[in-house]
Amino acid sequence: MNYFKDIIEEESKKEYYQKLHSFIENEYETKTIYPPKENIFFALKNTPYEYVKVVIIGQDPYHGEGEAHGMAFSVNPGIKVPPSLQNIYKEINRDLGLKIPNNGYLLKWARQGVLMLNSVLTVEKDKPASHQGKGWEIFTDRIIQEINKKETPVVFLLWGNFAKQKASFITNPIHLVLTSSHPSPFAVKYGFDGCSHFSKTNGFLSSKGIAPIDWQIDDI
Repeated sequence: MNYFKDIIEEESKKEYYQKLHSFIENEYETKTIYPPKENIFFALKNTPYEYVKVVIIGQDPYHGEGEAHGMAFSVNPGIKVPPSLQNIYKEINRDLGLKIPNNGYLLKWARQGVLMLNSVLTVEKDKPASHQGKGWEIFTDRIIQEINKKETPVVFLLWGNFAKQKASFITNPIHLVLTSSHPSPFAVKYGFDGCSHFSKTNGFLSSKGIAPIDWQIDDI
């Protein structure tokens, strides 16, 4: 069972979601929208609620051709690694000594319990933030609030001012919230570089008797 499926079903009955659904359907019919429709909920499908150990919050999907596949920061195999993810890899290399991989496909993390959730789940080609304020934020905020209710500890990685706004939903004292600047080239120097969030995440999980994350992405 995937509890996220139940949440989607519940939310789909609400007025805001029905408006959002109509808008999204029309967008896919009339424009080029990312990710592909079948991958809108890719993150939620590949990291079921019961297995979530780490949450990484993104803003909206990559808007370049073939990049987005429904997980924050991750890109399809064969796509050039975007600058923010390059900086994430550099920090993992500095923090844990792991090799920098040749691709940006992060499914291995998802399958270990790392939920890479964008706040907005769709975007028009070449138009960043084009689907903000249409209702996705209400939906993804609900997801964060439900994860906050979990009785097992979760690490929330909030990078950048946008993600940090979600900290108000994380009220359960069993969880760990780690914040820094965004890993984008414009912000990486203001706290993300040297943040050691990956070793801190694993240290916390291990201290709670939870298997740590293997952050090494394999070369393709």
